Amino acid sequence: MNPLKPHRLSRQDAVPRALHFPRVLRAEWTRFRTRRGLVLAVAASVLVTVSLGLLIAGGVRSTCVTGKGEGPCPAPLLGPDGTAVRDKYYFVHQPLSGNGGVTARVSDLTGQMRLPDVVPGVRNVKEGVVPWAKAGLLVRQSLTQGTPYAAVMLTGEHGVRMQYNYTHDVAGGAHNGPQWLRLTRSGDTVTGYESDDGRTWTEVGTVTLTGLPETVEIGLFATSPGVLWERAQAFAQATATFDQIALQGANGSWRRDDVGVTMEADGKTPHHPGGVVESGGKLIVTGGGDIGPAPVEGGVRADLLLTGGAVGLIPVLVAAVTFLTRTLRRGLNRTGPPDEPHPVRLLAARAVVIGAVAFVAGLVASGIVVPVGLAILRANQNPVQPISLGTELRVIVGYAALTAAAAVLALGLAALVRRAVIAVGLAVALVVVPYLLASAGLAPWLLMITPAAGFAITQSIPTFAHVDVNMSLLDGYYPLPPWAGFSVTCVYTALTLAAAIAVHHGKRHVRPASN
Repeated sequence: MNPLKPHRLSRQDAVPRALHFPRVLRAEWTRFRTRRGLVLAVAASVLVTVSLGLLIAGGVRSTCVTGKGEGPCPAPLLGPDGTAVRDKYYFVHQPLSGNGGVTARVSDLTGQMRLPDVVPGVRNVKEGVVPWAKAGLLVRQSLTQGTPYAAVMLTGEHGVRMQYNYTHDVAGGAHNGPQWLRLTRSGDTVTGYESDDGRTWTEVGTVTLTGLPETVEIGLFATSPGVLWERAQAFAQATATFDQIALQGANGSWRRDDVGVTMEADGKTPHHPGGVVESGGKLIVTGGGDIGPAPVEGGVRADLLLTGGAVGLIPVLVAAVTFLTRTLRRGLNRTGPPDEPHPVRLLAARAVVIGAVAFVAGLVASGIVVPVGLAILRANQNPVQPISLGTELRVIVGYAALTAAAAVLALGLAALVRRAVIAVGLAVALVVVPYLLASAGLAPWLLMITPAAGFAITQSIPTFAHVDVNMSLLDGYYPLPPWAGFSVTCVYTALTLAAAIAVHHGKRHVRPASN
């Protein structure tokens, strides 16, 4: 090669090999795994999360008072799809063989509800109905609780609805006065209708109840979930007046059943029993309870086992900050030789490394504590809220993703403030403290506006539009839905890391010129 001839550098030669991101990434991974303190901090995170979760699982003891005395609580009642359900109402019915139906007008819907006592010890019961009080027409496979059903109904504040198999709800007209209802059965198909005058009918919905037997029970029902207080549901019942009753395909005598009624401690006295009064062609039906999902009453929640996960995040946040600040001056804050990686590459590589390590740590912790904790709860005869495989996987993997996002957030804060103590304090204040406050029933709104919103990804208790609940973390509900809450954390992490990259983008590693 002619030494006087200019040599054209290839693209690979023009960029020092040390600047290639994969090489930077491998170097940063080596730096992390060879630092004993960082590895121990991540291990401590797993140990804390698992230990606290299993301690909670082992300490839970659920007891209930039944007609047989105090003892373990019964397993939650399950609907056709395995969801925990409530199936308690007063039912005036007849057997229907083959096809047919029932038509009636709900001419009045009233009720009673217990409000907080004005005078201590004096029950404060007032007239009124709760929003999801229900009265209407129902067909079901049998009187056995948890069996398939379909119903068209008038509700307290949500108009006409058609509900079936506990978890499904179809909206009809927005009526709150007298309303005609009709329910027909043709094979496995059940159709609900509504009418203002009993002549012009509008279909509310059609459902298929697979395996519906030849003979079913069809008739009138009334029920009412409890009125919501701050931390519980109190007594409520609904009373519906049915008139203009007509049956097709059934012509027997009315049967009366208080489906699912519970007994007092003596085992003989019904607790808040329902009833029916016949008067001049009218049936006045009173019932309490509910027919629908039972998200709160279904048992101990799986996400309760990750309560210690907030504390378990602290060592990961410390590791993330330390991983950056221990080499901040060397890697991001001074000039160096030309083959030194660009500060942005260093920051990005460390974000990938700490995010991946944190994800694995969170996955190991949640992957142990959730299934093992649930097994311990069941072994101790605690009722456990049913959880689908998909939800369980979302809780486990979601906690791991939250751990990763929180770690990268902490690293970005460290790159911005450049002080380890301040960065750790900010990360804990933004991610851990709001969750702990909300867990204690304080400032739940913080789980909407801070990175702690991401804990919603671990919510294991289902939500249903046709069930009113206390939206409190104490009852297992986060202010935001699971993925919405996690998105808030991701936005905070992305913005923080972007700001850190912008701050360090203009810095170049240029060797100082010699004199």
